[in-house]
Amino acid sequence: MPDPGRGEGYGGTGSDGSCPSPRPGAHSYSRVRRSGCVASPALRRGRPSTARSSFSELKVVTCVRYREEARRGSFSGRRRRCGSLRVPGSHPAWGWHRAARGAPRSAPAPAPAGGAELSAHLWARYQDMRRLVHDLLPPEVCSLLNPAAIYANNEISLRDVEVYGFDYDYTLAQYADALHPEIFSAARDILIEHYKYPEGIRKYDYDPSFAIRGLHYDIQKSLLMKIDAFHYVQLGTAYRGLQPVPDEEVIDLYGGTQHIPLYQMSGFYGKGPSIKQFMDIFSLPEMALLSCVVDHFLGHGLEFDQAHLYKDVTDAIRDVHVKGLMYQWIERDMEKYILRGDETFAVLSRLVAHGKQLFLITNSPFSFVDKGMRHMVGPDWRQLFDVVIVQADKPSFFTDRRKPFRKLDEKGSLHWDRITRLEKGKIYRQGNLYDFLRLTEWRGPRVLYFGDHLYSDLADLMLRHGWRTGAIIPELEREIRIINTEQYMHSLTWQQALTGLLERMQTYQDAESQQVLAAWMKERQELRCITKALFNAQFGSIFRTFHNPTYFSRRLVRFSDLYMASLSCLLNYRVDFTFYPRRTPLQHEAPLWMDQLCTGCMKTPFLGDMAHIR
Repeated sequence: MPDPGRGEGYGGTGSDGSCPSPRPGAHSYSRVRRSGCVASPALRRGRPSTARSSFSELKVVTCVRYREEARRGSFSGRRRRCGSLRVPGSHPAWGWHRAARGAPRSAPAPAPAGGAELSAHLWARYQDMRRLVHDLLPPEVCSLLNPAAIYANNEISLRDVEVYGFDYDYTLAQYADALHPEIFSAARDILIEHYKYPEGIRKYDYDPSFAIRGLHYDIQKSLLMKIDAFHYVQLGTAYRGLQPVPDEEVIDLYGGTQHIPLYQMSGFYGKGPSIKQFMDIFSLPEMALLSCVVDHFLGHGLEFDQAHLYKDVTDAIRDVHVKGLMYQWIERDMEKYILRGDETFAVLSRLVAHGKQLFLITNSPFSFVDKGMRHMVGPDWRQLFDVVIVQADKPSFFTDRRKPFRKLDEKGSLHWDRITRLEKGKIYRQGNLYDFLRLTEWRGPRVLYFGDHLYSDLADLMLRHGWRTGAIIPELEREIRIINTEQYMHSLTWQQALTGLLERMQTYQDAESQQVLAAWMKERQELRCITKALFNAQFGSIFRTFHNPTYFSRRLVRFSDLYMASLSCLLNYRVDFTFYPRRTPLQHEAPLWMDQLCTGCMKTPFLGDMAHIR
């Protein structure tokens, strides 16, 4: 069997390790060229197929500028800095620089048969890969992502959009994080004073760094955890109260597996029989309070019913909204709590100036919305909207046909007359989407609706009614700034490269090699934990587990055409702009994609080593 440490040709190997041509007289470069890599000048000049064409002859280039230099046979600035850039496993005697001068090559030395020499060989490959990752990661890779950009899950042209719809909370009105401690403290006091919970709970304060959006809570197990798109719990992200639950205990709790069965998972709107998903931004203080109360009961050895405790905390958080406490705080100090109001006004005015029709559907009451919109837009804000609907009771607004629209007057009093048309400048309460569609005739992909809640705002509109949807994800801005850091980029790139080494070198089964692989596995796990902690020490990124998308990400892709950090991101694009989602490689496509090298996947250099499988 060919040595996994050698660089056989892309199209398979001959008995001597050479790469056979696809047809007599053809050059091996014709096959290598399709891989997306750049070959050495010697190979491009048309060396016959009888020559040894190894992947060690390939100069891996990570961006267009470097590819162009390779075509000219010049690797000026970068080559002077890095020297010869060799793919791991290539022999110095027949690397890029010697091949370019036409120097004779010696055959690569075979890997040692085993023992200490093989262990040293594996560590040499490890060091080669470390150097390659360091040298091939251009400085420009960092800060490539724009936090103010709009990201597309589906192709959409704004030229085709005639009607724009908006939610209010966390869409038109962005709130400061200072609101969360207020919600937490008020709900905590409600638990103590109205639900007679222990006074000791009052010692807990809100910790903004504890939870992230999109987590699941197993009510019967009092377990807050992060689940990926395949229904697996990410180990190291399960908490009972404020304490982490050991991985072994988590696996034991779910019958010897990390997998959560579909029937236990949250349903279409994030609520299952025993597991709930926290999807909106207001749920951050709810998760924090739930964890603090559980922590107090467990820490003091108090028996409690998990279902009762969960319902009481949920009801206390609900009371903060129903009793209008949150509305009062915001109305008293809008400068403190409402962010980017001038940008919201700019977005709305721009759309109206270009002849777009606007509507608002929110669950918030009119008096609250009116004061907020007056603060952000001005007293004539209703003239920007063709339809305004408050207290809509989403998501049932999108599915329940029974509730009719009712008109509100300036004082908030309800009218009893039947609604036969929706008039501009008027305020309507409740209603349902089916009457809305009948009265407005706004249907299908010419409508684009923005909201922050993937279930309550977007799911039904996309899946049942064919509207285009835009998700507002405020956390996106912070996560992109972290992704743009050199620490994250280098950590992730080396993590991916190390994973490739592990995949390749697992063919060595002797004891010494297994010790080396175990050390690599340990380092890989440490890297994953470091990368996770850059986002959140307990739960990591809201978009990814270690390598899979989160359950939140899966829903984000499913229910939104576009997503962005705030509505103001629209100001960076023309009103006729077309968003094109990038073709993301599937796993079986990844080795053929050059940009996988740019992001650190590093699979292409290993193709030759895997040729013996074919």
